[in-house]
Amino acid sequence: MSNQDNHLLETIKSVFVPVHPAGWMFIVIFAAVSIILTMIWSPFGWIGLIVTGWCVYFFRDPSRVTPMREGLIVSPADGLVQKIVKCVPPAELELGESERMRISIFLNVFDVHVNRIPMEGSIGKLHYHPGKFFNAALDKASEENERQSIKITSPDGVTLGVVQIAGLVARRILCDLKDGQSVKTGERFGIIRFGSRVDVYLPPEATPLVIEGQRSVGGETVLCDLKSSEPHRVGTKH
Repeated sequence: MSNQDNHLLETIKSVFVPVHPAGWMFIVIFAAVSIILTMIWSPFGWIGLIVTGWCVYFFRDPSRVTPMREGLIVSPADGLVQKIVKCVPPAELELGESERMRISIFLNVFDVHVNRIPMEGSIGKLHYHPGKFFNAALDKASEENERQSIKITSPDGVTLGVVQIAGLVARRILCDLKDGQSVKTGERFGIIRFGSRVDVYLPPEATPLVIEGQRSVGGETVLCDLKSSEPHRVGTKH
């Protein structure tokens, strides 16, 4: 295959992003409804086509290039770094009662919703907590909303917590992990349907390398470097 053919193939792959398996049922349903609407009145069909196209876009699952080095913790989700605060992790994570830095990432309905492993290690704890469906951007969402809590322990004993949180529109959290499972940084582990939030509880004394208001890319953006002594960053919006 020539270089020109390779370039064309890569261009096509960049445009036609794979769809997460959890999305196909919804895409088929939306497409079927669109056909029915078209049979009723053709302008309705266009509305259905637009909604179906959005559904395909929502469940897209693009490839990511994950930085691989000991000590790096990457973002588990695409979205807005909404808040960085020190707080006590949820009790179900079994991370102790001392405060840890929590990075909250808010995903709107246009973000990629496939979640990725932030740190290599093993799954030490999985806990599903049924709850309410407040706007995921609210502080109380961390405590009161439906959530899936995940504890990860690195090979050298470092622990962190990841919490998938359902939002106002999100009604289904999917987590493919199992207790004791070995995981690698950047691997896909689940998806939250239709708007949500992901909280990351960093290891003790860890310093975030992201800033409130910054956009993060799941599997790529470095949230923290345990080998670095860089102080907490500050930023300015331009």
